[in-house]
Amino acid sequence: MEGAVALYGEDGSLQSIADTLSLNPIKVRKLLITAGVYESDTARLVRQTFHSFRETQDYSTAVTSTMSALQLSRPSVTSYLPYEKGVYFPEEAEAANISAGAERQRHYRAVVALRKNPCEENLWKCVVAFRGYKFKTMSGLPFTYTLKKGRGDEFNKELWIDRREDSKSLAWSSVTLAYHNIGKIGEVVDRPKALGDIRGVSYIYGLFYRFGLIDVPEKVKEKMKK
Repeated sequence: MEGAVALYGEDGSLQSIADTLSLNPIKVRKLLITAGVYESDTARLVRQTFHSFRETQDYSTAVTSTMSALQLSRPSVTSYLPYEKGVYFPEEAEAANISAGAERQRHYRAVVALRKNPCEENLWKCVVAFRGYKFKTMSGLPFTYTLKKGRGDEFNKELWIDRREDSKSLAWSSVTLAYHNIGKIGEVVDRPKALGDIRGVSYIYGLFYRFGLIDVPEKVKEKMKK
């Protein structure tokens, strides 16, 4: 599942992923559905119909009822349902405690959720998911950030930026201020200052590019991806 999710995150088609993993495309789709990263009108309809029957029926009967309601075969219905058992990691789990594939999956799901529904809540979920990730500023300087926990074992809304031997804090209010200064999600932002005269905006620029909230000029993109 981790391998399928990683390849899917690289814009791989079901067939190309199947070829790489020596699986059939239907199994690949089911793995992606189980991971929660694959969406389609048919998958959504099958899942919603199945769950409506599952409230009062056992698994097998609910599949049969879904088959009848949607005029689909049993293999077709089950291919659009997630596997019953799987391994899931809480968003709060540290990267050191999960596999690289699981971490990529967490990043992918957070970015997809933010792109589908841009809001401060999903932006914060992205921040939580990407702690410890190696970002780059517009000039190509690498940096990471950490989050500290407060009362109730919840993360404080303050990012601690790690640059070489020193650390500096980045307030969540600065991140949200820059977020609301984006004209249109996905638009090209020429430079960090275009997001506002905000403390730490050079780091915010790197975050927003990785989260898919903004795009950057091609010459800048080369430095940020190296």
